[in-house]
Amino acid sequence: AIIMGVRKCGTRALLEMLYLHPMVQKAAGEVHFFDRDEHYNKGLEWYRMQMPHSYPGQITIEKSPSYFVTPEVPERIRAMNASVKLLLIVREPVTRAISDYTQLRANAATASPALPTPPPKSFEQLALFPNGSINEAYRPLAISLYHNYLHRWLEVFPKEQMLIVNGDLLIEDPVSQLQKIERFLGLEPRIETRRLIDVYEKLKGRKHPRVDPEVVSKLRRYFSEHNQKFYELVGEDLGWPEE
Repeated sequence: AIIMGVRKCGTRALLEMLYLHPMVQKAAGEVHFFDRDEHYNKGLEWYRMQMPHSYPGQITIEKSPSYFVTPEVPERIRAMNASVKLLLIVREPVTRAISDYTQLRANAATASPALPTPPPKSFEQLALFPNGSINEAYRPLAISLYHNYLHRWLEVFPKEQMLIVNGDLLIEDPVSQLQKIERFLGLEPRIETRRLIDVYEKLKGRKHPRVDPEVVSKLRRYFSEHNQKFYELVGEDLGWPEE
């Protein structure tokens, strides 16, 4: 099975939670086989070598979030294994975009700490133009338009082969989400709540900066139409706030 999503949706948390199941083995790190030509050109044997040893009946899972947004990936995965199970984890788009911004800012701060750099722009400055219109080209916003990417997958794989995992609910109510995933993967329910809490505590993300509530509302209104298109594609209303 392959876990994908958009960065900061919880792909790592999901992988670590599933790894608590005795019938699951996981690849170490993000393999990036299908989305990076320098890896893909090494061939399937190289990919196999990145996988852990597993017993018959165990499921091997890898996660690389950027598979979801990279155009070539659906066809490449189908060529490798047309019956692979796909887990797509998504979060409410505005929260995800702010989380993405937070990580990008933290990465920039640690990349060249010795060099003088201008003060980082706020999320509001990057997400909106000075005239107040939305900067649709700002990548943390652009990749939150999930329906733009899901179309490609549904042209290649039947909907039944893909499970949509609500990353917000995975945080709030991990047990119900994981039971749904266990059923989808054909696994007996074996993940214990107590051990889930341990994983969650280890994987808590960075604290978000405060973002002007007016900007959050404006962005949620912008995303509401796009979210509806995504709900129609997946056949489920995820109930994300519309303002």
